[in-house]
Amino acid sequence: AVVSTQSTGDEVEADTDGIAEMLMDDNSIAQVARPGTSFKKPGTSGQGTSTSQGIRPMSQSGRPVSGFVRPSTQSGRPGTMEQAIKTPRTAHTARPVTSASGRFVRLGTASMLSEPDGPFINPSQLNLAKYADRPGLNKVLFDYLFYHENDIKNSLELAALATQSSKYEDWWWKQQLGKCYYRLGLYRDAEKQFQSALKQQPTVDNYLYLAKVFVKLDQPLAALDLFEKGMEVFPGEVSLIIGSARVHEGLG
Repeated sequence: AVVSTQSTGDEVEADTDGIAEMLMDDNSIAQVARPGTSFKKPGTSGQGTSTSQGIRPMSQSGRPVSGFVRPSTQSGRPGTMEQAIKTPRTAHTARPVTSASGRFVRLGTASMLSEPDGPFINPSQLNLAKYADRPGLNKVLFDYLFYHENDIKNSLELAALATQSSKYEDWWWKQQLGKCYYRLGLYRDAEKQFQSALKQQPTVDNYLYLAKVFVKLDQPLAALDLFEKGMEVFPGEVSLIIGSARVHEGLG
């Protein structure tokens, strides 16, 4: 558990899409979205209370300067598609390193450190079906595979087996399945798992994970509606308020 904690990242933080992610996005819902319903076509600022985009200080990349550092915004993101294509690939995918995948690769590099007695756990030699039936060990093993080893394939297999072992009554495993599907880019499958986990156990993390999927699918109105429901259950929850504010900022 200690080894996993050292490599744990904040999974509920919204990812910042780089140029490669935007151009390679194959999860588009509508090419011509109505104003105010998509991040790609934010609402126009009129005489309302919103701040004019013309007077807001902007960074070199075109992002508003808010005074806060967002996750993955300090990485050296390529400025053009040609530069993104030329960046090194990871060992797990043939796609170029993006703002999201690069962070996960860095989290997984802890498993590459040489150890005098060999690796702490060799995932390829594990009988996952055996450990999935052991409630005191399966969650610790999942955290190790997911965070320390960055082994999404075995993490997904373990989560699926543990979900079946619990007779689909443990919301925690449904949440972990959703996290694995999200890492693999299977956002619709992740949405189903997070919705099932949220229905079974309303937690702040479940609201944030599901909203993160909606943002990735370019459904800001669904994310805002979810944040509103979450704030009714958890009044004054700062993470939900911040998530809602970021969606409003993206919509202009």
